[in-house]
Amino acid sequence: MQIREELKKRILVIDGAMGTMIQQYKLEEADYRGERFKDWHSDLKGNNDLLSLTRPDIIKNIHLEYLKAGADIIETNTFNAQKISLADYHMEDLAYELNFESAKIAKQAVEEIASRPPAEEFIKSKPFNTADPMLDGLLKEFVKQHRSTPTVAENIFWQLVRGKKLEGYKFRRQHIIGSYIADFVSLDYKLVIEIDGLIHQLPDHKTSDGQQTQWLNENGFKVIRFTNDEVIGNPDGVLNKVSQELKLRASENPPTEGMVAYVAGALGPTNRTLSLSPKVSDPGYRAVTFDEVVAAYTEQVSGLIDGGVDLLLIETIFDTLNAKAALVAIQNVFEDKNVSLPIMISGTITDASGRTLSGQTVEAFLNSVSHVDLLSIGLNCALGAKEMRPYLEELSQKAPFFISAYPNAGLPNQFGEYDETPHQMCVQIDDFLENNFINIVGGCCGTTPDHIRHIAEHAARYKPREIPVIAPYLRLSGLEAVTYRPDSNFMNVGERTNVTGSKKFLRLIKDEKYEEALSVARDQVEGGAQAIDVNMDEGMLDANYAMTKFLNLIASEPDISKAPLMIDSSKFEAIESGLKCSQGKSIVNSISLKGGEEQFIREAKTVKKYGAAVIVMLFDEQGQADNTPRRIEIAKRAYDILTNVVGFPAQDIIFDPNIFPVATGMDEHKLNALDFFRATKWIRENL
Repeated sequence: MQIREELKKRILVIDGAMGTMIQQYKLEEADYRGERFKDWHSDLKGNNDLLSLTRPDIIKNIHLEYLKAGADIIETNTFNAQKISLADYHMEDLAYELNFESAKIAKQAVEEIASRPPAEEFIKSKPFNTADPMLDGLLKEFVKQHRSTPTVAENIFWQLVRGKKLEGYKFRRQHIIGSYIADFVSLDYKLVIEIDGLIHQLPDHKTSDGQQTQWLNENGFKVIRFTNDEVIGNPDGVLNKVSQELKLRASENPPTEGMVAYVAGALGPTNRTLSLSPKVSDPGYRAVTFDEVVAAYTEQVSGLIDGGVDLLLIETIFDTLNAKAALVAIQNVFEDKNVSLPIMISGTITDASGRTLSGQTVEAFLNSVSHVDLLSIGLNCALGAKEMRPYLEELSQKAPFFISAYPNAGLPNQFGEYDETPHQMCVQIDDFLENNFINIVGGCCGTTPDHIRHIAEHAARYKPREIPVIAPYLRLSGLEAVTYRPDSNFMNVGERTNVTGSKKFLRLIKDEKYEEALSVARDQVEGGAQAIDVNMDEGMLDANYAMTKFLNLIASEPDISKAPLMIDSSKFEAIESGLKCSQGKSIVNSISLKGGEEQFIREAKTVKKYGAAVIVMLFDEQGQADNTPRRIEIAKRAYDILTNVVGFPAQDIIFDPNIFPVATGMDEHKLNALDFFRATKWIRENL
């Protein structure tokens, strides 16, 4: 079944922490090295991703433990398996292999679980229906009599089951197994419950109780017996004993009837950040470039797809620009391989401010990555479930995608360890479930298969969140979100950070006084600008360098970068340089049909890939639109290409209908204002 359809029916469970489970093995340097890397020139302990090559047995066993616990989605052991992070161990060249092999290990675990015969098929494959077909009718008649006249104790137990006291575990009463009739049986977990007596048999075909039990045990069943007095006098105690046994058997032999599990290729955030400088003295410095991050993710994604993953998961996002680089890489690989997989994204709120490490609010983060048709968006790591709640609620209300949450097992203690028990964690997660916040739930740091088992049991009791209908408004972001609604006033755009619009700004940029030039941007935002236009088109400037330098500096100033950017240039390479510096959802100013349809489509696809809105100037191959019919003609042609060919969201298209001189007193200018208003009105009403 396709995962989107599955998510409409139920809440799916994603696995818990890989690192937490690896720590339980208490591995030494030799385990990480194995035979292949025994002479490696640097320490390898702690390179957990490498274990997919040196101890694949451990990684597979961890996957199996999570699958047995009830995980519907397991993540590959590839959180740091890209060349940027692997450089710490001088293992950059292993990136593709690590991802390929990790994906194969996870798929093998899923296939091993899936290959176990489903409960019903298993029953049919054994001589369980009747030992002698001639007895079938007699057994069924016997069952009918017993179901209609249950004992007091049997009735009490059945009501407990029907009252969902054992929700998530399916029982049948007076069920035929071979030549025997069990009072109650869970076929999924092969557990027989007998109340006050021996297993029922036909009077003329009796065997000893010991023989019956032995036969059932040999065929995988366990028998628990209770007296009438136990059930009547202590039903909660009986229920607790059955529940504990079910959990134990669930961990050993999970139900696989109709089981479908998915492998998510895990892409961590890398150990570099594109929006922040590691040098306090040089806020414009970056330890890595956008193109380098894209290249690293491209190799990782290729390995994961070739290894057979079902989904891709960009997780623990602390810098949205890194995530956007991952999305660019994924889109590029999809195009190259002519494939498409569902994409999950999970961000990390680092503290009580409700922001990512790079400063974005939850809504700004959502706006920044919504240009891709995601399977899900959500939160993981950093916070426990309790602290995550308000941000998860906001995402649930505003996202047009499925929602995921896999928090840590509480907040770390003074030793960096996680103390929240499965029960304690589920108390908080129940709040998510009861309020229909989520579609996918699991655990991050500190969580184990026991946590996931409890989470799966709780999730099975609730209906999944329904995706809300989100109004198609223009939604932008810097560090904060800006939504342009039909009832909004004019959007104020600060134009003084444009070298053609401010002599002061031009002088400061020419003189390489970039930090002083930031004051111009700050004044614009403080003066009420809801976006700032940055343009570096001047003959004596390297527009690419100037755009990158200035936007990197803006990113270090929260009072400026809270506003969305308008990346403005007549040189598309300068626009792309600007997009590579913007973690938010920006506006590109501009593209047009002046260079022909092929160029227009290519540039529009690039803008869409980076997740920006776009201004379309009303030019075409014949020149600038200078009257109402020409404006309408070009606007409609551009709109049709963008929406039908490129797949650009209509709400992210902004038209510039070209204003010509007005109120000059010259006869040839007298219709300019009227033509502009007429064209604008037509565009608003028809496009």
